[in-house]
Amino acid sequence: MKLLAVILATLLGGFSLLAEEAPSRVLLFFSLNVEADHVLFATQAMQYLAELGDRQGFRVDATSNWLDMNEENLKQYRLVVWLNAIPPAAQQTAFERYMESGGGWLGFHVAAYNDRNSRWTWFRKFIGGGVFGINNWPPLPATLKVDDPASPVTQGVPPSFVAPVNEWYSWRPSPRSDPDIRVLVTLDPVQYPLGIKSLITDRDPDVPVVWTNTRYRMLYFNMGHGEKIFSSSTQNRLFENGVSWLLRRQ
Repeated sequence: MKLLAVILATLLGGFSLLAEEAPSRVLLFFSLNVEADHVLFATQAMQYLAELGDRQGFRVDATSNWLDMNEENLKQYRLVVWLNAIPPAAQQTAFERYMESGGGWLGFHVAAYNDRNSRWTWFRKFIGGGVFGINNWPPLPATLKVDDPASPVTQGVPPSFVAPVNEWYSWRPSPRSDPDIRVLVTLDPVQYPLGIKSLITDRDPDVPVVWTNTRYRMLYFNMGHGEKIFSSSTQNRLFENGVSWLLRRQ
């Protein structure tokens, strides 16, 4: 009997270990009914994140059906990623509850878009209180500077680097004005004006491109336009660090 008890204890301990080591699950939301360059980005992002999952030990699922953003389904996922769209009004409440309950979010580029006509006030506060200001055009590479070298997201990233071609968004007011926002990376203003339709210093002196709202387990990347986003190993380090941080953070 004593031997049987030892065997059972060992087996139960093994099952517990297996449960603890079950891979985190990540759910990617994407849309095909959007701007062509945003579809190109999402297509590459799905492959990139799936490969990253293989390396970091998490499981990736992807869907273009926003009905999958419901409370029961979201319980399965440690992290939700919006690649190139935001949910319709009917699914927004489920996302709010998911985040308020400790869920994780990673958004790229247009996934944070909102303007003065947007009615999702919770989300505006969630991303820092600003609305879309202006974008540069045409898409261009840009020099970025690290604001917070102590963050796990910026570890191994140089103080400044040139990011691949992207359409860069400004936000008014800057998310930095919200005390809950921690800006990690900013567009270097020395390169203004940026583009023919340009970001300009008098209206947009501060253009954060990576930040987190410290009240949530979330991270926003302004990158996400076109097929060059994953062509920089330096920028990819930001993405890899960000995903790892979101999956580990309690």
